[in-house]
Amino acid sequence: MRDLLLGIDVGTTAAKAVLFTLDGRLQAIGQADYPLATPFLNAAEQSPEDWWQAVCRAIRQALTAVPDAADRMIGLAISSQAPTLLPLDRNGQPLRPALIWMDRRADAQVEQLKQALGAETIFAVTGNRADSFFLAAKFRWFQQHEAHLLARTHQFLQVNGYIAYRLTGVSSLDPAHAALMGLQDRATGIWSRDLLALCGLDPAQFPPISAGHQIIGEVTATAALATGLRPGTWVMTGSIDGTAAALEAGAIAPGTAAEMTGTSTVLLMPNAQGITDPALISIPHVVPGQHLLIGAAVASGAALKWFRDTLGSEEVAAASRPDRDVFDLLTEQAEVVAPGSGGVVFLPYLLGERSPLWLTEARGVFFGLTLATPRAALIRAILEGTSFALRHNVETARAAGAELHELRSVGGGAKSALWCQIKADVLGVPVALPQAAGGAPFGAALLVALGAGLIPDLASMVRDTVRIERVFEPNIQRHARYSDIYALYRDLSQHLRADFIRAAAVFGTEPHP
Repeated sequence: MRDLLLGIDVGTTAAKAVLFTLDGRLQAIGQADYPLATPFLNAAEQSPEDWWQAVCRAIRQALTAVPDAADRMIGLAISSQAPTLLPLDRNGQPLRPALIWMDRRADAQVEQLKQALGAETIFAVTGNRADSFFLAAKFRWFQQHEAHLLARTHQFLQVNGYIAYRLTGVSSLDPAHAALMGLQDRATGIWSRDLLALCGLDPAQFPPISAGHQIIGEVTATAALATGLRPGTWVMTGSIDGTAAALEAGAIAPGTAAEMTGTSTVLLMPNAQGITDPALISIPHVVPGQHLLIGAAVASGAALKWFRDTLGSEEVAAASRPDRDVFDLLTEQAEVVAPGSGGVVFLPYLLGERSPLWLTEARGVFFGLTLATPRAALIRAILEGTSFALRHNVETARAAGAELHELRSVGGGAKSALWCQIKADVLGVPVALPQAAGGAPFGAALLVALGAGLIPDLASMVRDTVRIERVFEPNIQRHARYSDIYALYRDLSQHLRADFIRAAAVFGTEPHP
């Protein structure tokens, strides 16, 4: 009897494989980490082989925990970090390490695209701004700096597409990843000839676009040996981690949004109109008839990890145990500090910033330090500053027409009750925690159920399976206090914008070796 669904997520730091029953109950989790290379300033690369080996280890861990899991499995789908530039040759071999979403080396190429087509035209065509987060500028960088590799490129795959290719030998591309490339005509779904020409690309280098729940192939005998899966197991197209997280959180209709905090923070706001805004990101949802307006901050959990690794004291190190993660370790210290962090405001731009600033040159700032500032105040300032960055995205989305009545919080950051309460108080809306469902792999598993014909639609399955465990209601007095501090946060960010750019010129940020 086949009664198990496998959801896989390939994130920025780790791959996770999670087994679920048909009614959404979690059965087993496997996880494996991999490194991130930063060979020069603004560069962020990963080895596709590292992804594959981590996925293999994670799948084997999950299968081992459940009797006869491989034989009971209906199929699998993969969600992943996005977007990624990964060129493959005719034999399916990567030609270079992948440029992941964090990579900002192509800022000069963004300006070239704007000069060639106009920023307004690019936004009108693609529904998104010209920025090196999207792949168009990275493709142009690839054309200009590694033309010898572009000449050998047979196809480009995204992270989930590469893992699916290793599993099945079939190339695939989902609609959300296609939108994040910044090459697609949003109105027609066809690749823009002008943008392709500017990047030296052929549309044949991209796989056909298929819905996230579509069966693209079966696990091969070779992949079965590597993973422990049964040969012939169905593999669905999958999607990005954001759409999968929206399913996990139950963010499937306007008014209920999701925020996913791990290394970064991603805000996901469903809407039926296909709202676009040049300060945000717009993609199709995996739920038919719905779209997602996305806000994305670069460093949230990463800011806490930076603090632990760089400024963590001996007391912090002594309190560390294998069963406690960075969120537990640091946020419990921040609980003794009153809202406002003793006058310290944190700008969380440790690796530049995405929406709504879109400023590679932005840098992290602690404002308001005195000789009396305790370490715990810095930690709380990080929690508050990242929450202010979330509010900046929410306000931008609301101004564009998106609705928000309740925010669902998922990811590693949702483990901190203090952080969730700060977000509720900063935003002035309830922050709800869905019952633990295994993260983005839960959303990927729902795509398997839909593709296998086991459920009529995603919305009904989400309504039946997503349960709210806890709700953090906003405190009116703290919201008013935070609103005053938020106004200061916004002013600091705006006033420092020119200084960030000037500092980049003074200290040098040219990414090319």
